[in-house]
Amino acid sequence: MSRLPDGVMREARIDVDAIADNVRHLRRLADAEIIAVVKADAYGHGAFRCAVAALQGGASRLGVAEIAEALRLRREGITAPILAWLHAPGTSFAEAVEHDIEVGVSGIDQLLQAAAAASGDRPAAVHLKIDTGLSRNGVPPAEYRVVFAEAARLERIGRLRVVGLFSHLSNASAADDLAALRVFEEAVVEAASLGLNPPLRHIAATHAAIALPETRLGCVRIGIGLYGLSPFPDRTSADLGLRPAMTLRAAVAAVRRVPAGQGVSYGYAFRAPRDTTLALVPLGYADGVPRQASGTGPVTIGGRRFRVAGRIAMDQFVVDVGDTPVAVGDEVVLFGDPTLGVPSATEWADAAGTINYDIVTGIGPRVARRQVAG
Repeated sequence: MSRLPDGVMREARIDVDAIADNVRHLRRLADAEIIAVVKADAYGHGAFRCAVAALQGGASRLGVAEIAEALRLRREGITAPILAWLHAPGTSFAEAVEHDIEVGVSGIDQLLQAAAAASGDRPAAVHLKIDTGLSRNGVPPAEYRVVFAEAARLERIGRLRVVGLFSHLSNASAADDLAALRVFEEAVVEAASLGLNPPLRHIAATHAAIALPETRLGCVRIGIGLYGLSPFPDRTSADLGLRPAMTLRAAVAAVRRVPAGQGVSYGYAFRAPRDTTLALVPLGYADGVPRQASGTGPVTIGGRRFRVAGRIAMDQFVVDVGDTPVAVGDEVVLFGDPTLGVPSATEWADAAGTINYDIVTGIGPRVARRQVAG
């Protein structure tokens, strides 16, 4: 039976070859430039290692939410173009300009702040975000003309370099996303009429990049697909030709035999239906294992499937293994690549009533990430 290294209770193995392969596959599929999204520490996988793998796989740019995330990648030696698109009110863009970080701009105030950060012969590099119906941030239709005209003026005088126009889709339905695409295309035409012709246009993330070819526009942002997970409720990673990169596993911390009727974990939500063996797994909701999956979350031990017995606690949960021989130190896999016979992150998401993005992004800092290849 597989075991973790001595002294290791829990870890997330990150397969960087899977990330590079996923980029290659999606790049061939979309026939488009890939912006690899490594925000939120690469959805819990580790931003630097995933950025390197994605660039090796053919991504030409990286995407993050915050400038601080981009600066961290710069300090770690990443030189590829990076786009950061979510900013606090009053944010200074000076460090972004200094370190060649492209910024998403969602309105006239941010546009002017970016231009003010230009230094000498170094203009601020911006992507203008267009609100095409998601109703979050982005330039609303009523302000297109004012923002586009000012961006064109600032570009002419050397304060800005408009790299791209972009938006985000709702994934509510194909019809909704195609309607948003039409709004975006109208905005592109209006921007061109005012002298803005940036080299990049991007509206598709993984979902649309796969399902709606019309939205690819020569450039797509790949987030969840980078990590080998499916954004579709009815299509698996394997269906999409993707390979999950994260395997979450732990070492059995204790084993005990209990009689029928014995209560297990807080509240005794589970009582042993027969004499049975219980295995203690040292992962809990402090580590991102969702408490909502109590009694339902799947694991494998020694290649056999079991479910969480009772409530998931902060640091641990219990598995009823029946009469299966299990020993302290044996490997427990919560999720990984289901083609290898282990549960998927999506199964845990289903058990918790959430989505696979939430599962991998929520894995906490106590869980050591270990990079592997292949």
